[in-house]
Amino acid sequence: MPSEQQVFNPHPDVASKAYINSVQQYRDFYQQSLDNPAQFWANVAKQFHWETPYDPKNFFSYNFDISEGPIFVKWMEGASTNICYNLLDRNVKNGLGDTVAYYWEGNHPDDYSRLTYRKLLEEVCRFSNVLKAHGVQKGDRVSIYMPMTMELPVAMLACARIGAVHSIVFAGFSSDSLAERMHDCQAKVLITADGAWRGEKILHLKEICDTAMDKAEELGHHVETCIVVSHINRVTPGNVGWETPWRDGRDFWWHQEMEEAEPSCYPEWMAAEDPLFMLYTSGSTGKPKGVLHTTAGYLLYAATTFKIVFDYKPHDIYWCTADIGWITGHTYVLYGPLANGATSVMFEGTPFFPENDRYWEIIDKYKVSQFYTAPTAIRSLMKFGDEPVLKHDLSTLRVLGSVGEPINPEAWLWYYRVIGKERCSIVDTFWQTETGGHVITPLPGATPMKPGSASFPFFGVKPTLLDESGTEIKGEGEGYLVFSQPWPGMMRTLFNNHPRYESTYFSKFNGYYCTGDGARRDADGYYWVTGRVDDMLNVSGHLMSTSEVESVLTEHSRVSEAAVVSRPHPVKGECLYCFITPNQNETFDKTLINELKVLVRERIGPFAQPDVIQHAPGLPKTRSGKIMRRVLRKVAINDRDVGDTSTLADENIIEQLFANRPVN
Repeated sequence: MPSEQQVFNPHPDVASKAYINSVQQYRDFYQQSLDNPAQFWANVAKQFHWETPYDPKNFFSYNFDISEGPIFVKWMEGASTNICYNLLDRNVKNGLGDTVAYYWEGNHPDDYSRLTYRKLLEEVCRFSNVLKAHGVQKGDRVSIYMPMTMELPVAMLACARIGAVHSIVFAGFSSDSLAERMHDCQAKVLITADGAWRGEKILHLKEICDTAMDKAEELGHHVETCIVVSHINRVTPGNVGWETPWRDGRDFWWHQEMEEAEPSCYPEWMAAEDPLFMLYTSGSTGKPKGVLHTTAGYLLYAATTFKIVFDYKPHDIYWCTADIGWITGHTYVLYGPLANGATSVMFEGTPFFPENDRYWEIIDKYKVSQFYTAPTAIRSLMKFGDEPVLKHDLSTLRVLGSVGEPINPEAWLWYYRVIGKERCSIVDTFWQTETGGHVITPLPGATPMKPGSASFPFFGVKPTLLDESGTEIKGEGEGYLVFSQPWPGMMRTLFNNHPRYESTYFSKFNGYYCTGDGARRDADGYYWVTGRVDDMLNVSGHLMSTSEVESVLTEHSRVSEAAVVSRPHPVKGECLYCFITPNQNETFDKTLINELKVLVRERIGPFAQPDVIQHAPGLPKTRSGKIMRRVLRKVAINDRDVGDTSTLADENIIEQLFANRPVN
């Protein structure tokens, strides 16, 4: 087991050519970014096009103190630009028109394509005109529920080009989840595909969307238009055995709409603080939160973190395996890479299809230099040993990234030794949907790496550790991870719910943005993120709330009460461990367990399916009725050292819960 003292220095070949190539250089830039944020980020802004120039004297303003008035963050107020123009037109004008923006790799190895910056710009302009023809205007919301096809970045950038706000829902969410999000954002248009491949399985996306649009109607919102990509039939024409459900007047095929569309579209110039996109994340109350990101600051931060953290250079080939439906896909598959004129791999499939060496095959095929994936994937692939890796040439790799949840040291070492051959730097990145980009991360040419540590803050980010009373913890210690000043990429609000934004992120510790995560700082100043401190779970990088799952479980007619906690999982990091109290005179049996698992899959999505459902004749509650979750966490891991239970209304329930633990 590695210790905090185990340190791996960047390989000299990586450090010598890196943008930031020493600890001292990092410290110098970091100090500049804190001492004079306006000047630091104005230097970054010079590379981009501003239709209305920014005022260096009014570069940013903010308030984190609730007693001083509403919380706000503003960067480059008064300036205007268009993010799509900066990602595409600017790069084409700078001579990158024939540079490949994306190598697309489909579910099957025989299915692949590529798209240059010039062709991507044409496609985006065409689809911008399609959206305008369907009445989409600046400020309208467009929901997107799609697989990882090339039409997905085209749709996102088309929204950005005309000033519409895209709201992507990961295509693993249920129809209920999609309906709730479309209703909340009042989506005018939904963009989807007929279906998607997941290994040998076809997902019927359009059917899910039809159900979701009906459910949104029941909630009081009518989605006017649904544009559908013909994806399954493109891959296996006429051989899927099912027809796409269709409603004339509402549903339109993407390829038919694109046929007549003009390949040019003048960009809508957006104010710096105009919304760019919203992305829903689970809330601790169970109701998803529409995290809103704006234009200029997000562009600066996505571009800079991508370039510096991955040390991306012209002619590198970069691959992030994340689905664009998550924030990692937004920032590090789309906006960050394209802002730097990068060439990326975009992948539709899974790491295990057709064989479990698919990732390594793709790295070898495209000569990938930066590879960014999740600890869950790394742990899954470790199970197959080194042999699938050794079949492929991975010598082009220079930087390996980790994202989604803290990586355990064993997986870090396997990644470093077997995938990186001890030549690559590992950037173990900590960030959130709300932060917009990396906030604590090693830099590949500068940071001595400790397995499992996110290490040091990125430029402009000022982390603090606080104890429960809000007192700052100096030096070594562990506490709540908070930030005391804003960086350009952080969220601005929750869509249509600024009071919830303030109460969720700023009320616990006034004057600080609260991440909801705990962290410890070691004697060398390295940060180690310890996970959620609120009622949230992180399962395979998917953040969800315990109350969201509990509310679904208690919908079952045979269930009286439910409580959900996390339990460590060797692959997923955490898994859901559920305690169920049936109604009086109801039995707890396998039928109920299976029905509850199906219910969670249907209401939230397959990724949320519980691993363990345990019978609980009662729940450990205080005399005031509050469930004591720390006791349940102890039961879940079979640790009888439950601590002080004197406040419990019935201490006998603990022994019953341990006795009822399933054998697994």
